[in-house]
Amino acid sequence: MISMSDFWKKMPKPIMAMAPMANVTDMAFRRIIAKYGKPDVMWTEFVSADGLISPGREVLMKDLEYSEAERPIIAQLFTGHPDKMKEAGGLVGKLGFDGLDINMGCPDRSVEKQGGGAAMIKDKKNALAVLEAAREGSGLPVSVKTRIGYNKNQIEDWIGFLLEQKLPALTVHLRTRKEMSNVSAHWELMEGIVKMRDEISPETLVLGNGDVMSIEQAKEKVRETGCDGIMIGRGIFGNPWLFSGRIPSVEERLKVLVEHTKLYEKLLGKVKSFALMKKHFKAYVSGWDGAKELRVKLMETENAKEVESVVKSYI
Repeated sequence: MISMSDFWKKMPKPIMAMAPMANVTDMAFRRIIAKYGKPDVMWTEFVSADGLISPGREVLMKDLEYSEAERPIIAQLFTGHPDKMKEAGGLVGKLGFDGLDINMGCPDRSVEKQGGGAAMIKDKKNALAVLEAAREGSGLPVSVKTRIGYNKNQIEDWIGFLLEQKLPALTVHLRTRKEMSNVSAHWELMEGIVKMRDEISPETLVLGNGDVMSIEQAKEKVRETGCDGIMIGRGIFGNPWLFSGRIPSVEERLKVLVEHTKLYEKLLGKVKSFALMKKHFKAYVSGWDGAKELRVKLMETENAKEVESVVKSYI
């Protein structure tokens, strides 16, 4: 197992990371991304630590399946219960992940009701207990993804507190929980966060997140703010080539859509709805004349075979 310091210190800078997105960055999509435009580090979708240690954990275990091509790969968990984080962290460690990340920023109400996600911003004592439990249980480098505050800017108090924990890496979504994604990300605040990091925990890598849709934009943000890297979320949707910098042809996009659909059906067809795959159709099929008509036909399909047939007739 790579030591905590080695894993992160070997990361090339600027670090380009793929954000964990529920029902988007599942193992089928991650394999496609690893093949066509691999980032420097990948995250799983966020997974409930409570669910992982419950009797019905088998479905959730699918969210923690990965291929060697995805390394370095980090499992992201959420919970408000230290004891459950410790046990789930042990499972993540045994599964051979390169790191564990704690979600301390998700605004979903069901996640917050459990004391996880953005609710942690309001309870530093419990956030620390969950972090320590993750470290003890997993034996892995434990990072955190969070926001700049709950209802207001709490960078000095909240981000300062997290930096005091000497994390190997901290990803900051540059909005508050209250703002959701309804306002532009506050990139003007990142320079101050980096200065805080330099004073409190120089070894901690700081990644920025929010509104970055391309590698060019990402590199520009790094130059402007001095952060160590960028985590891209929505920009990867329908664009597995994003981290490679390549711009695919329409035909390439459609062929990979079919490949992605077949892989989804093979890996996840028995545990997840085909309707989730259709989210990707909207992203793959856009931006050219005739895309809307093709998209309408694809949305009527019910399996990978039908998708392939529709695409073949179009190409």
